[in-house]
Amino acid sequence: MIEANGSPALTFRRVSKIYDQVSGDGRFALRDVSFSIPSGEKIAVMGRSGSGKSTLLHLAAGIDVPSRGEVLISDRNLGTLSERARTLLRRREIGLIFQFFYLLPHLSVGDNVALPEWIAGSSPSEFKGRVSELLERVGLLDRQNDNIEKLSGGETQRVAICRALLRKPRLLLADEPTGNLDDENSELVMNLMLELASSEGSTLVYVTHSQELASLADQVWHLHSGALEAS
Repeated sequence: MIEANGSPALTFRRVSKIYDQVSGDGRFALRDVSFSIPSGEKIAVMGRSGSGKSTLLHLAAGIDVPSRGEVLISDRNLGTLSERARTLLRRREIGLIFQFFYLLPHLSVGDNVALPEWIAGSSPSEFKGRVSELLERVGLLDRQNDNIEKLSGGETQRVAICRALLRKPRLLLADEPTGNLDDENSELVMNLMLELASSEGSTLVYVTHSQELASLADQVWHLHSGALEAS
């Protein structure tokens, strides 16, 4: 088991994820994975396509549940929660950043950042200042009324990072967050994400194919055919 000191933000206990169990012996996407990540730690996860990286993030986010073992967020076992309870926990405590951004093209920059609070039913007075604060920190405050389609790829990913951090999540999960960016923007966005995660006190787990970007984390873990190893 990979462990670190401090109160864990995310824990996997002998987690396996198996697909196609009905049609045969099943395919292991993850196999007996165990680790404990303390609050504030930054972990990079590397591995070839199909090694289980996205599956690990989906389980950590409660989007999926393990076939075996336990996934705990702040000592709460996600496998014992209903789908609705997992969704509510994800809204409160988890921020998600994806390679393809998943922003809404018909909304402005500011409204895309504010979307998690709109979904939660909050009033604009409760989050307007937070939206402006985050956009200022990523250099996009003057673009908050612009349509999202007017932004470059690097700017769009900065908006996605702001959206993920809006509700001050304890855990930030990023799946190839720079995968669609050129080298210059990849480095800029990654450094910005790491800086914001540190200042916000979020634990960060990110998947990347880049050894250079992975080296910016506190630890680098490798997945091989669903099995986890630390560097």
